[in-house]
Amino acid sequence: MQWQTSLPLIAILRGITPDEALAHVGAAIAAGFDTVEIPLNSPQWQQSIPAVVEAYGAQALIGAGTVLQEAQVDRLAQLGARLVVTPNVQPAVIRRAVGHGMTVCAGCATASEAFTALEAGAQALKIFPSSAFGPDYIRGAESGFARVGAGICRRRRHAGKPGAMDRGRLCGRGAGQRSLSRRSAGNADRRAGRRIC
Repeated sequence: MQWQTSLPLIAILRGITPDEALAHVGAAIAAGFDTVEIPLNSPQWQQSIPAVVEAYGAQALIGAGTVLQEAQVDRLAQLGARLVVTPNVQPAVIRRAVGHGMTVCAGCATASEAFTALEAGAQALKIFPSSAFGPDYIRGAESGFARVGAGICRRRRHAGKPGAMDRGRLCGRGAGQRSLSRRSAGNADRRAGRRIC
């Protein structure tokens, strides 16, 4: 299954509060993002996610990151989330999310972890932590995953620095909070995102 959004970027709104959520997600969508992740280590995510789903769920793929447990997946499904991003490979978590009809981007560091995630039903992969491996590792890994129809979601710390990520056909990448939620998802971020696609 291929990534189902137009822009191959994930807006990661780390640490966002319910009071900030709608404004920041609105800014991200206005900048061209159509996939938004609110990590579960953000304060009061149980309030932020349903509010964002209600306001923007028809315009973007909304969900959560740092998802570690099946119970969290169940709760996210109840809140209307459609995206699950994990930092690791937990086949039971992946299968539960797929069972709810959610899109799963699973975090992995090795080929074995990657194929375990794919066998569990993950539609996309994320090399995590990508900063520890570098572009050459990611390029090499991606060539193997392409044969099974998987893309790699690469998290990106600074969307305003095109050199921070190498080019390639990917299902998605992440633009983090520092580049989005704390300095606004403006035209510079949108242009940076399009340059690396």
